[in-house]
Amino acid sequence: MKRFKDLTERELLALAISLEEEDERVYADFAEGFREHYPATAQLFAAMQVEESEHRRTLTELFRERFGDHIPLIRRQDVKGFVERRPLWLTSPLRVDAARAQASAMELETRRFYEAAAVRVSDARIRTLLNDLALVERNHAERAETLDQSLRPESIRADEEAMRKRLFILQVVQPALAGLMDGSVSTLAPLFAAAFATRDSWDAFLVGLAASVGAGISMGFAEALSDDGSMTGRGQPALRGTICGVMTTVGGIGHTLPYLIPSFRLATIVAVFVVAIELIAISWIRFRFMDTPFLQATFQVVVGGVLVFLSGILIGSA
Repeated sequence: MKRFKDLTERELLALAISLEEEDERVYADFAEGFREHYPATAQLFAAMQVEESEHRRTLTELFRERFGDHIPLIRRQDVKGFVERRPLWLTSPLRVDAARAQASAMELETRRFYEAAAVRVSDARIRTLLNDLALVERNHAERAETLDQSLRPESIRADEEAMRKRLFILQVVQPALAGLMDGSVSTLAPLFAAAFATRDSWDAFLVGLAASVGAGISMGFAEALSDDGSMTGRGQPALRGTICGVMTTVGGIGHTLPYLIPSFRLATIVAVFVVAIELIAISWIRFRFMDTPFLQATFQVVVGGVLVFLSGILIGSA
């Protein structure tokens, strides 16, 4: 991946064209998904699609005037600072609130890109266009925040509150949840394999402690290096990495601590009980903050946890 600050003016403009084309197609999918049951919402997304198409056309004309006909293929996933988008627009049925949140996040990311890119270009026409598009994207974000106003008027909050919640989810909840899930699930196999292989609580505790700390360090670095937050508002990489690493360690330590109990049988019973609480907590967090249906979240997490748990027991008993 290339760093944003290393992009040339030609590459910045090519990336802008790619971003507008991707957003245009996403809004087209939203419009199609809502056309049958929410025609007014579909019309709004269709209008946003048309505007993104016009932005792409304007950017393309300027690129050809300035750099020629060949536009290099530079996508958001090729540049550090962007995050992978969930393919929400491919799910059925679509949810208005989820689509609204996705559209708002998309416009926020694109606006931050235009603002950052405008500072880095020297060509006056390109800089003016990028600043103008940043203002348009700001208006898009405000429109996206109120897409479902007629459907859920009681849920409309002040723009500041919506921004605070979104940033909290991006900067805290998402890295914390990723860490908690990894720590709670990935450490099950080594912990219970060691427990059933040795039948010794202290040995199991040491293995669980090592696995938890190691997983925390690994996840922390992975999260910190995955995105510098410059385009997405996800905050400082060091903060996200710390949150993710700490929660990964906490997820593993939770079911490791019971093995401080000298009795192997009692320690194992308590550890299994703690694992059940952890999996339910993860399911609730996914339901509460990540728009995942509770039963679906519970099924996914529990099945994964049980499979890892059983693999650890089978390996340790072999």
